[in-house]
Amino acid sequence: MTDRCNFRCTYCMPREIFGPDHAFLPRPEVLTFEEITRVARLICGLGVHKIRLTGGEPLLRKQIERLVSQLAAIPGVDMTLTTNGALLARKAQALRDAGLQRITVSLDALDDPTFKRMNDADYSVAQVLEGIDAALQAGLAPVKVNAVIQRHVNEHAVLALARHFRGTGVILRFIEFMDVGATNGWRMEDVVSAREMLQQLQSHWALDPVDPNYAGEVATRYRFRDGAGEIGLISSVTQPFCRSCSRLRLSTDGHLYTCLFAGTGQDIKTPLRAGMDDDALMQIVVRHWQQRNDRYSETRSEATQTLRRVEMSYIGG
Repeated sequence: MTDRCNFRCTYCMPREIFGPDHAFLPRPEVLTFEEITRVARLICGLGVHKIRLTGGEPLLRKQIERLVSQLAAIPGVDMTLTTNGALLARKAQALRDAGLQRITVSLDALDDPTFKRMNDADYSVAQVLEGIDAALQAGLAPVKVNAVIQRHVNEHAVLALARHFRGTGVILRFIEFMDVGATNGWRMEDVVSAREMLQQLQSHWALDPVDPNYAGEVATRYRFRDGAGEIGLISSVTQPFCRSCSRLRLSTDGHLYTCLFAGTGQDIKTPLRAGMDDDALMQIVVRHWQQRNDRYSETRSEATQTLRRVEMSYIGG
């Protein structure tokens, strides 16, 4: 929805790169709601039925409820949104009324010192928790909470988050620290593996594996044996799932990407604004998808880490 964000998370938009002088996309370069809806409608016509709105921070996009309403009118669409949660308390009910079905909130720790050190902005955990409560009250269910875990930064948050959200109906998911983009200072030694996180959790609670909800689901699911809910582990670094990936990303500036770690995308904004008809636009999408050969996480090495990669703030998580 936008390349702008009110957080400066160290693993996504570090302040030393995305500081006061950073040049965000000029408004004319950003896709309009009508353009986004047209592309989404075409792609859904090819068999896609899940749409996720991301950023940057999507709730910074003015009148985002209007876009939600337009996308909700596409037959058979299942729509969700990923947010840092800081603005969610005031937006949750309007989003639900516009047709949003579910929501995912990023929350990397429950203690303010760790949380603020990671988001590098003056937002508190309480503000995000207030947004989660508002989402639950609005019926944006199930609410999912994503936590990126980094070694020597927020490893302690694994158990704290699990304790907090057990029994609430919120689905908690832990994500390995990834080398998305080229500005977050990623090192393999800073990755806490999904296996390590699972071991932490299993040292306190009995967990049973759960079958995927659908083919290509990125989270490995587990259920608390005592019935207190579900957690997921996303292990794109240590256990890549490139071969089963079925995600296509539309960037803020109108490019299609077939991988979170891609360096270049397919421009669809130029033909869209030049008046190309639907059939021709669909052929661009089809060709781009059929030519995909992304295997970054499977081939990750010192050599691949020097390749240019689009920043997460342009194409979402």
